[in-house]
Amino acid sequence: MKVAIITADFPPEISGAGHLYYELSQDLVSKGHEVTVITRIPRKKLGEQERAVFEKYNKRLMMKENIDGIRVIRVTVPKLPLNNPVSKGFAQILTAFSQWLGGQLAFKPEVVLCYSPPLPCGLSASFLARQSKVPFVLNVQDIFPQYAIDVGLMSNPILIKMFEELERYLYKRADHIIVHSQGNKDYLVREREIPQSRLSVVHNWGDIERITPSDKHNAFRKEHQLGNHFVVSYAGTIGWAQNVNTVIESAAILREHKDILFLIVGDGPLRQELEEKCKSLQLRNVKFLPFQPRDKYPMVLQASDVSIISLSSRLTTPVVPGKLMDIMAAGLPVAGCVPLSGDAPRIVKEAQCGFCVESDDVDGFAKIILKLHDNPELVEKLGKNGRKYVEKHFSRAVCTNGFEEVLKKVVEK
Repeated sequence: MKVAIITADFPPEISGAGHLYYELSQDLVSKGHEVTVITRIPRKKLGEQERAVFEKYNKRLMMKENIDGIRVIRVTVPKLPLNNPVSKGFAQILTAFSQWLGGQLAFKPEVVLCYSPPLPCGLSASFLARQSKVPFVLNVQDIFPQYAIDVGLMSNPILIKMFEELERYLYKRADHIIVHSQGNKDYLVREREIPQSRLSVVHNWGDIERITPSDKHNAFRKEHQLGNHFVVSYAGTIGWAQNVNTVIESAAILREHKDILFLIVGDGPLRQELEEKCKSLQLRNVKFLPFQPRDKYPMVLQASDVSIISLSSRLTTPVVPGKLMDIMAAGLPVAGCVPLSGDAPRIVKEAQCGFCVESDDVDGFAKIILKLHDNPELVEKLGKNGRKYVEKHFSRAVCTNGFEEVLKKVVEK
């Protein structure tokens, strides 16, 4: 197959979405398919490599490159502030337009696959598919705009109406829709009246070959002077949906336990605010680090004793954080402060790999951390359970094969 993939994020940007689609593209190419990725010039979530990336990419309006056999077309997007919901929405629309222009440089595909959100990227994917007279597959990772409404990112009724109309249009135009959990499928059937025949569940995966259990006293722990601390890590975006505030408040409760260290690795619109909160509370048990390069990410997990998933209590749509699979792959216990009605706590319970409390249960979350801190045998058992479960259900090979099967069926139809 000739597959065109449209995604806002792609390496060297450090994001779950970007690396997910990089690995998917790699696996499709390894099976003999031709893959062209249309994405933006990297400009955020760059961590320690920011200067080198800017020097390589940011003087270009458009460029082509080949990464591991993947043809990548990058387009520039005007730089707008992303901490304002209106400007962020406008930036997404500009991104979609730029991607559509970039799509004119691609070979004629046999199928177009798009990662959403941002939802406007689906618009460029839909236009490219219609222009090429080929099927359009939409991979819905977060149900937008409901996701943004829930966390308070979107309140303007005109903006909400506009994105709801765009959502309806894309669901109607898509030949098939892929979601990452059964809960998301049930939600779209129930709330958006999409026929089950047009929906498939393909789980996100943990890279069980690259991310493995290992000795926590590694080079990363030494480099960042983590010593013999009991390290509780959070690695990812620090934004409105991620509920890192509960983690910080739990750290305040546990401040007298000098050997417990909360390690926050990442960036996002709320990072500065949370860093300032830690300073005002004089928390010496919280350490912030920027996004780490992809090759260091496994070492972040391996240097940890426990790792965190956290989601806002306001989310009404089912969300499974991509980092959950990586935590399980690393053989770490999961500590979650998430809506208990979602799919993530169901997976944690089924895998018997950790504990979850409701998003805003600060005391309950602190008790989870303390329980794990005081029970090293339990930490080891939960970590082994998670690793075993992810190998069986969420391996990269199993999940990318699922994507390939859906794309093949749609093309054959």
